[in-house]
Amino acid sequence: MDVTALEAAAVEATGLTDFGNPSYREGLEVYVDSLDREAGLSEIGVLAVEGNLVASLRNRLRVVDWRATHPEVAAERVHAPLFVIGLPRTGTTLLSALLAEDPRRRALRRWESGDLVPPPEAATFDTDPRIEATRVSAAMLDTLNPGFKAIHHEPAEGPTECVTLLGQHFVSLLWETIANVPTYGEWLLAADQHDAYAYHRDCLQLLQSRAPGRWSLKSPHHGLALDALLAHYPDARIVVTHRDPVPVIGSLCSLTRSLSGTFTDVDHTAYIAEHWLDVAEQIVQRTIDARARHPEAAFLDVDYAELLERPLDVIAQIYAFDGLEATPEAEARMRAYLADNTQGKFGRHSYSLAEFGLREHEVRARLALA
Repeated sequence: MDVTALEAAAVEATGLTDFGNPSYREGLEVYVDSLDREAGLSEIGVLAVEGNLVASLRNRLRVVDWRATHPEVAAERVHAPLFVIGLPRTGTTLLSALLAEDPRRRALRRWESGDLVPPPEAATFDTDPRIEATRVSAAMLDTLNPGFKAIHHEPAEGPTECVTLLGQHFVSLLWETIANVPTYGEWLLAADQHDAYAYHRDCLQLLQSRAPGRWSLKSPHHGLALDALLAHYPDARIVVTHRDPVPVIGSLCSLTRSLSGTFTDVDHTAYIAEHWLDVAEQIVQRTIDARARHPEAAFLDVDYAELLERPLDVIAQIYAFDGLEATPEAEARMRAYLADNTQGKFGRHSYSLAEFGLREHEVRARLALA
């Protein structure tokens, strides 16, 4: 792949040329180089990853253009957004889905996260044609990797991680889940993420301009960059999820191997085990360090076991923390979601540390504070 060619494809598709802040290009260049030298992509993998990169560049062009032609978007206030963070596989998806059932909250929906322009309209939010287009796209992954839904499933109309937005600045863990790229992974952990979060905020302003609401967002990625997040969202409410690290790492490694394995025939198991344990340790330690540096910030800790056993009690804690009063309508919708989305709905996810050459005592020692 070639960065200039990827950009040219996005320009040709949109007729636009302004990518905005040029700092996005550093991550893109490192990623493409890492792909070429390390990822071992299959023929299908090259087409899929290249397509994702061009799509992200197209979105970026359209976001920059929309904001330039609609300067009023810059005045949009992103008020006290709620962020669910914590290690992957610690209940962030369930928590995000439950919060999204409250009509007063503004979740980032999967269908809009990758196709932001024009911004969705409140009146047609549930019937936007981009929803069906996203379903069709998701069905392609289901065809290539039918077992992945048992590990992680996001319906087109459901909430998604905002790594998709950060991914359009090419500073995102998203890119590491679809390809094994050691050089990019090392670069990402050392990268300054302030510009990526500035773009993230640009996207939220655009999206809420015609479909407003109080943002409820989630991604484990945020644990790597809380200083940048709080610089752009100083009034953020941050919920940190916690779980026994042994099943967390086993599940995380299994997820990454399954998803990235869709696009390569190379066995990256050893790298996945080493790298994602490192990433998890960084998320935990950086979250602890950032909380110490920002005593003024609002944090709430949530236990995974309690979330599974008493989900609505945990939701009540979050509402009290967030200053939002729960309503009977929201609670009824959450109960209906829980009834329709029991654990294992799409099959059982089996995994173990042993298949990744990891040992419990090592994981517990490195993630003792998780």
